[in-house]
Amino acid sequence: MKIIVCIKQVPGTTSVDIDPETGVLKRSGVTSKMNPYDLYALETALRLKKTYGGEIAVITMGPPQAEAVIREAFMMGADGGLLMTDIKFSGADVLATSRALASGIRSTGGFDLIICGKQTTDGDTAQVGPAIAEHLSIPHVTWVSRIVEADAETIVVEQNMAESLEVVRLRFPCLITVDKDINTPRLPSYLNMKKSNNWQVKKLRLADLPDNSEKDYGLSGSPTQVERIFQPEADVEQVIWNNDTVDAPQLLFEMLKSDKFLKGVI
Repeated sequence: MKIIVCIKQVPGTTSVDIDPETGVLKRSGVTSKMNPYDLYALETALRLKKTYGGEIAVITMGPPQAEAVIREAFMMGADGGLLMTDIKFSGADVLATSRALASGIRSTGGFDLIICGKQTTDGDTAQVGPAIAEHLSIPHVTWVSRIVEADAETIVVEQNMAESLEVVRLRFPCLITVDKDINTPRLPSYLNMKKSNNWQVKKLRLADLPDNSEKDYGLSGSPTQVERIFQPEADVEQVIWNNDTVDAPQLLFEMLKSDKFLKGVI
């Protein structure tokens, strides 16, 4: 089974500046980490490999320093990595991002399964995974909470639909996105770090893609534009009652009632 896992380097802090002209995050000089949801995707791939055999490659798009998350994936057990890095990819929306990743995946020469995390913590759209599948014209299932079984031609997954669980059989090649309830990611291994220390990370630029028209990637290929991004203001008001003589439950009731959090109460 050949598995490709999509990963992303995201800011490791919520204190990130925004470019006022483009509306994109300023990532330079900001502490970064692997997108937390992608850890669950990688762990899912590693468990599938252990059960059914095969190989795992990770792919990411970002600046040169995004190679760090590929190295982290190596330390967890991935077999190879591809970094799509070019200034012409920057500022991409869901459409341009998924188009670039789909092109990069095609360049790997074939696959059985693509696994993505449910979403990223910096974009939160949860749309890139399904969009990649559409570009590749393959079936996909989102919100996967359990891998039921797999064979040489298909995989059976359980999909969490909030109000119900659905069991779906997909024929390879296909794509799934997984939620954090699916497993507990392992820690990076020192032995894997030593083994992969000299491994090469393949890099792709826009010119390396068969479809390399600049109008299809980055800001130029993004039909949606962010109108405004801003840091939410912290507006927390606390009321503390620490007097033993205070009837705290009654005071809380009156406060909720006056703020109209309680309806139908006279």
